[in-house]
Amino acid sequence: MNAKIKYSNEPLGDVRVVRDFLPPPEELAYREEGVKVTLALSKKSVDFFKAEAEKHHTQYQRMIRRLVDAYVEGHAAASTARPANRGRTQSAQAKSKT
Repeated sequence: MNAKIKYSNEPLGDVRVVRDFLPPPEELAYREEGVKVTLALSKKSVDFFKAEAEKHHTQYQRMIRRLVDAYVEGHAAASTARPANRGRTQSAQAKSKT
């Protein structure tokens, strides 16, 4: 059986108020819309993610999805700073100017 906890009326000492850093419940409940895709990966990559997922008690597909999401987050801001003619090589740009 569990022993009862006995509380005393002692002073708490130095108390420090901590800023509320947790997201609101609606942000925690939000689930981003998913799109199913078929993607061919190397066996080596899939084996790696499966092994890592097992170590961390998660799904390997979830790890791959988070990796792709992190890549997008990191590059989305950088792509807005690029010139409008992305995707064209410098030699193609030079030819089009002549």
